[in-house]
Amino acid sequence: MPTPTLWLEANQGYLVAHLDRIRSNLAQFAGVSDWVLETSALQRSIQAAEDAMPTPAALERLSHLFNLSPFEQDVLLLCAGFEMDARFLQLCATAQGDSQRAYPTFSLALAALGNPHWNALMPTAPLRHHHLIEVGQSHSLTLSPLRIDERILHYLTGGQYLDTRLFGIVQPLNTTGTLVPSQQQQIESIATILSDALTQEQPPIIQLCGSEIQSKRALIAAVCDRLQLQPWSLSAPLVPALPAELDQFCRLWARETLLNRSILLLDCEDWDAEPTQLARIMRFVEQTPSLLFLSSRDRLSPPQRPAIAIHLHKPTAPEQHHLWHSALTTQRPDLNGKLAPRIDTIVSQFNLNATTINTVCTRLNTLSSEDTSGDREHTLFTQIWDACRLQSRPRFDDLAQHIEPRADWHDLVLPSAQTQTLYEAAAHVRQRAMVYEKWGFGDKGSRGLGISALFAGASGTGKTLAAEVLAHELKLDLYRIDLSSVVSKYIGETEKNLRQVFDAAEDGGAILLFDEADALFGKRSEVKDSRDRYANIEVSYLLQRMECYPGLAILTTNLKSAIDPAFMRRIRFVVQFPFPDATQRAEIWRRVFPKNTPTQDLNPLKLAQLNIAGGNIRNIALNAAFLAADTSEVVQMKHLLQAAKTEYAKLEKSLTESEISGWV
Repeated sequence: MPTPTLWLEANQGYLVAHLDRIRSNLAQFAGVSDWVLETSALQRSIQAAEDAMPTPAALERLSHLFNLSPFEQDVLLLCAGFEMDARFLQLCATAQGDSQRAYPTFSLALAALGNPHWNALMPTAPLRHHHLIEVGQSHSLTLSPLRIDERILHYLTGGQYLDTRLFGIVQPLNTTGTLVPSQQQQIESIATILSDALTQEQPPIIQLCGSEIQSKRALIAAVCDRLQLQPWSLSAPLVPALPAELDQFCRLWARETLLNRSILLLDCEDWDAEPTQLARIMRFVEQTPSLLFLSSRDRLSPPQRPAIAIHLHKPTAPEQHHLWHSALTTQRPDLNGKLAPRIDTIVSQFNLNATTINTVCTRLNTLSSEDTSGDREHTLFTQIWDACRLQSRPRFDDLAQHIEPRADWHDLVLPSAQTQTLYEAAAHVRQRAMVYEKWGFGDKGSRGLGISALFAGASGTGKTLAAEVLAHELKLDLYRIDLSSVVSKYIGETEKNLRQVFDAAEDGGAILLFDEADALFGKRSEVKDSRDRYANIEVSYLLQRMECYPGLAILTTNLKSAIDPAFMRRIRFVVQFPFPDATQRAEIWRRVFPKNTPTQDLNPLKLAQLNIAGGNIRNIALNAAFLAADTSEVVQMKHLLQAAKTEYAKLEKSLTESEISGWV
């Protein structure tokens, strides 16, 4: 392979030889005999320059790339000579008989250069269509000043860079991901498609779908390395909006793909386009005739351009096992594989890619390799688990509220049947990997494998508290989604919001608490209009995603009877939260105060005379604590009496004598 320096020197000689030819022709036309070179000498000089080229010269490449005729090539050289050789300025003025016209024009080129043809002047011809030259302002096309484009001038001299007009819009492709074998299999097929498409007038778009953003970029980088292409990235919101700007950008980029063997990734990730914005993106895709990657979560279908969709998934479970084992062996060789049995639990809960797994293992807190206590592996496992939760924590924007789960089983007062059902739900989440993967229940597809629950009961009976208890028990994040805010009056918006929630949460298997399910679920309505039809579609979509969701999804409702039985059959666990009786209320009162709260002479049996739910009991206890603290006293029945009056006023109820009899 020739060295870059050798090629640059030879290319310079080649360009100078051809500029000498153009200058000699121009001098002959202008009648400046001193600058006319002998034809034989010119031919020898050009032949020597061609023989010295180890690979094709930039001028030769450019002419081939843009299919320039000999005359168009000479027009380009005329403009380049004007920039590089001061003698061209004098010759242009002399040849045109006007000292004020010391610049190249089409009129001069048609008269002075060989093999002239009028088609070279047309806006659709290569010189102007690809912005190889620019036509200045004048009253006549043929008399207008011509100037070679700066990017093209530097290209002829051997300089390579991205056109400055694309700065800030197009960026070098940033790749940090690692490909696993199942993803690497795509490299060869995509490389074959693109290799065949290099000669096509309008090659197909390669669409990379799915949520694996880093892996998509790593895949593109690997394909480009295989084909010796330069990858660049364009964020979808930066695509020019005005038609004239979009047209110029498309032409400049199409030119850049030829000059630099470049290929563009149109990045539509994390971008929820409005219809008008999406239409702008589709116009860009269809106006860009060059090779193009398109990266998005869902498939986008340009109506007038062929597209090949490739779905890139997370590493398979066996691949994630291998990644964890390899990363832990590298980062913590002192463990000698002792965490291997626990990797199953991590892989079953967190669906992570290679980059995230390596990040988690790299950031592990250092534990002494001399520590041989039985809790050593458990401590490290807890660190890994918490790091995975942090890495996979979803972004919900305004659609969900993160709840820090602090309550445990001791805080929950329910009948034994309901408590047992909650224990079973926790067991399903914990043992999902064992039952679905090792025992084979998941081999027949993902539908129906999601763990879903319906919590029904009046407000304050413990539905949200129960979700907290499950999240605390399972050491998972808990997010509350208010369905009344997710449901939209605009057709399709509710489904889009629900998709955003599930897509964001699925990697970490967070517990999703869909509150106020009555806003979406109800008796299946008869389809009387389009809104009824779409309402049923929204409900079906939610249930479909719940059935496939890898974590626990919980619906809450104040009225179980409002839920259509057809929907109930698709929910795995149903827990009815009853209004607490006096015995249960007394137990709630016994547990409601933290152990550090100072109390005196509290009587749970008398407090249980208040006919209220657990949520109201907690409100009264908290208010009473503030009242006692404000008077520097311990919490007593008198404080609870005052707090009860405030709570009842909020409920627009009156305390009866039987409820507060014997309190103070």
